[in-house]
This record gives sequence, structure tokens and C-alpha cells, in this order.
Amino acid sequence: MRALCWNGINDLRVETVPDPEILTPGDVILRVTMSTTCGSDLHLIDGLIPTMEPGDIIGHEFMGEVVEVGPGVRNVRKGERVVVPSFVVCGQCWYCQHDLYSLCDNTNPNARMQEPVLGHHTAGIYGYSHAFGGYAGSHAQYVRVPFADQDCFRVPDGLSDEQALFLSDAAPTGFMGADFCNIQPGDVVAVWGCGGVGLMAIQSAYLLGAERVIAIDRFPERLQLARERAGAETINYMEVDSVPETLNAMTGGRGPDACIDAVGMEAHGTGIGAAYDHVKQALRLQSDRGQALREAIIACRKGGVLSILGVYGVMDKFPLGVVMNKGLTVRTAQQHGQKYLPRLLEHAERGELDPSYLATHRFSLEEAPRGYEMFKTKQDGCVRAVFVP
Repeated sequence: MRALCWNGINDLRVETVPDPEILTPGDVILRVTMSTTCGSDLHLIDGLIPTMEPGDIIGHEFMGEVVEVGPGVRNVRKGERVVVPSFVVCGQCWYCQHDLYSLCDNTNPNARMQEPVLGHHTAGIYGYSHAFGGYAGSHAQYVRVPFADQDCFRVPDGLSDEQALFLSDAAPTGFMGADFCNIQPGDVVAVWGCGGVGLMAIQSAYLLGAERVIAIDRFPERLQLARERAGAETINYMEVDSVPETLNAMTGGRGPDACIDAVGMEAHGTGIGAAYDHVKQALRLQSDRGQALREAIIACRKGGVLSILGVYGVMDKFPLGVVMNKGLTVRTAQQHGQKYLPRLLEHAERGELDPSYLATHRFSLEEAPRGYEMFKTKQDGCVRAVFVP
């Protein structure tokens, strides 16, 4: 089959690789009908995530048609159209039983790679380095899905592929971020980043009862989507002296009740702090640029909630004293998609959530390297590049 493979920093190639096979009784094989880029993939492409190997197939946000079913699978049938969360989960361990699916105990065969750094290991994830399990990713014609009974969710007939695709990762990640905020009637939520996850966080905050959502970004076309498709008020951080001061003014001096960081380790910004981050990252003295996260901490009201969705490694100048003195509650995780997908499918069926507008550009699988280049450089207003094998 054909697949998009990582071959080094900024080196993606579509190659011919062996077809996936059923390896355990709980596996299914999907014919991938649609997959999409994700901002966290850029960390792989830029060499910020270790334990990648040449030839690794990337991609973790996808859907497809079941074409082969292992003998132990009970709930998934050949021919069904399904969407799959990005983390592989067993459904049986303590973490899965407590809805902490991305922390599953049983799906990362390379747990020992993570434990010296994290203290404990996470679940496995498709196409995201050998430290996260070494699973083949979804930018391919076919993909093996282990633990299919827990990880495959049937797509209702009334939903298009574009509507279902982003329920794999962007929508549950954004919804989880809003859920972390413990939103109360009248709350104001600020969201840093208007990519796919940020836009889904905005809409999810409204679904959960927020009165106002304020979105921060620098790209006019993304800010326009935040206003017109997600209903947010917006701040272009290139046009203000200080994002925290602007948010303070917009909230009567109190600050947002909750702040969501949907940016992560490659944040852009202005001022001396952003320049400092760029220099230290270029010299490999830190892996992260933390401008967005620092702003969120400063902006959040006293006693508020900081919800971190962006992927981070090692960040310098983390203002822990601000978090402590302001009494902030910090919630963060990789996405627990299996918890949220049933609810999101219901919202999508009722027309309350339609993520299909994130698919701004469509490519064949053979064109995937060009799609990632457009996605990375934000060419032509690209929010998400979608690949159709």
C-alpha cells in the first residue's frame, strides 16, 4: 500500500510499504477513507519529538471502512464506516474504567521509553513516535486498529466523512479542554489558538454554557472563522500591546474565568519573551516556546481555571508562582476521545456541531507532503489539510 512516511526533519515522502495485517484477535483493518493533519504532527516534522525512525508512517486523526475483522471482535462489522480516536485504549484497565483513556495502562508496548522522563507511561497513539507505542499511522491506504471494540465508533448514515473526521481528535480535544473549565452560567472563556482544536474548544465552550468566548490568534482568516463559524470575539495579538491587558479591559478588569491553551510548544508571539524562546529553542536548550501559555496564566482571573491542550515538552520560564499566588486550577491531558465521542456524535447528528468547515484543503494521499507544507506554513488560509487515499 501507499503511505506517508517520516524520513527525518522536514522530510516526508509517500512510499510503498507492506499492508497491515491482523495481529491479535481484537484487531480490525480499516480502509482509510479520510485522514487529516494535526498541529502536533508538526512537532514530529520539526524534530521536537524523539524516538522517530525513518520510514515511520505518521497520522493519527482518521476514519475509514472496516474491511477485515479479527476473530475476537464483537461490536464492529465488516463494511461499517467508523471514526477512531487517536489514542489506542484497552477499555479494561483502571485508567480506562475512570475515563482517563489516554493514560491506558495496556496499549503502549514501549512504556519503558517514557517512564524515565514521565515517571509513568501513557497509552499508545497512532503514528506518533516509538515512545508512544510505535503504531503505524493513518496517512495510508489501510491501517490496523487494535482493541477495535473499544476504539471504533460507528458513523451515523446522516453524517458526511468531513463531519465525522474531526470527531477523531480535534473535536474531542477541544471539547475536553472546555469540559476542564467547569463552565458556569455567565462565564467568559479565552482560547489561545484558532486552529482546528482551538475552534472546536470555542464551540464546545458555548455548548457547555459559556456566555462569551474570546479567541486569540494572528491570522486574519482564522480569526474570521472564530467569529463567523464559532461565534467568538477575537483579538489579533499582533495588533495589541498586551493580550492580558486587552482581556482585562474586555472583562471589566477581572480577567477570563477560564483560559484554554490550544497552541502548545511552537507558539509565536511578540516582545522579548518570544525572542528569548526562539533563541533557546534554536540552540536546543529547550523544546518549547511558551508565550501563549504564559499569557494565559497572567490573563486568567484569580481562582480561575487554566486548561492546557497544547503539546509540551520542556519549557523555560514557567511562572509557577503566578499559578500558586492566583489560586489557579490547572487541568491538562492528552485527549480522552473515547469518553467524549458518543456525545459529540449526538451533537453532530442534531446539527449542533459541524466541524466540516475545518477541512479547508483536500489532497490525494500522493500529494500529502505538499498538504503538510501548506498546513505548516498556513498557505492560502489552510486550517486543516485532508487526505483522501
